[in-house]
Amino acid sequence: MTNIEGAKIPSLKLNDGTSIPMIGYGTGTAWYKSSPDDKLDQSLIESIKMAIKMGYHHLDGAEVYNTEPELGRAIKESGVPREQLFVVTKVITNIQNIPDAIDASLKKLQLDYVDLYLIHSPFFASSDEDFQAKWAEMEEVKRSGKARSIGVSNYLQPHLEATLKTATIPPSINQTEFHPYLQRGDLLPWQHSKHIAMSAYGPLTPVTKGRPGPCDEILATLAKKYYVGEGEIALRWCIDQGVVAVTTSGKEERLSDYLRATTFTMTPKEVDDLSKAGLGKHFRGFWKHKFNENDRR
Repeated sequence: MTNIEGAKIPSLKLNDGTSIPMIGYGTGTAWYKSSPDDKLDQSLIESIKMAIKMGYHHLDGAEVYNTEPELGRAIKESGVPREQLFVVTKVITNIQNIPDAIDASLKKLQLDYVDLYLIHSPFFASSDEDFQAKWAEMEEVKRSGKARSIGVSNYLQPHLEATLKTATIPPSINQTEFHPYLQRGDLLPWQHSKHIAMSAYGPLTPVTKGRPGPCDEILATLAKKYYVGEGEIALRWCIDQGVVAVTTSGKEERLSDYLRATTFTMTPKEVDDLSKAGLGKHFRGFWKHKFNENDRR
């Protein structure tokens, strides 16, 4: 198994005292199954086991991906003690009954608890009261011990503000699409001011479906400077801003390369330069139907 010398995934402390590894392995999007009745995807099980063996202990899932059974099987077969893993899942399909949803997820995952449970998107709500009612159910999940931390995904500032108005336990994190071509205005500094962490999905967009773009030159320059790939620069841009990065691959070599993002630190100026370059292009890879073309939130 490939071993990157000096590679140790750093952790970020959340507002409830728990710590989350800053690079996560995703089991959605590329691995998405259209039906929960589809047979187990053995290739995904093996890929997750490979990722765990390489040191990816933050495992990101969701009920809507229909891959929780694969994630659960891989965890069981990995041989790694449960307490060494950070398991995430999300609710949206069964948002109407969150207590039942977490029980169903835990059954599929073959686990007693998840480390982080997220509301997958804000688009179920038509009022502030909707956000508040569902968050109250999330707080009950945390109090029950079935989730160590609770948070949200794809929320904008108004959604978070509505939630915080009545929250007795604030969201620990907001997982959203975040990269140089979708920096979401002031959302990151605002979340930091409220002690709500940010987790990024699609962090590699500038080196994948966001090409060509104004970041190409600086990504190439920084990759050459740090002797890494451009994907590792994209990941490090997140980490150096205190943002957790969630990515995936079924290829050992690529997962090994991503671990190189843990072996260097960009200067504040380099982070800022990449951010400024990214403002020259707007690219949203997910939820396009929910936003106007030029909406950069």
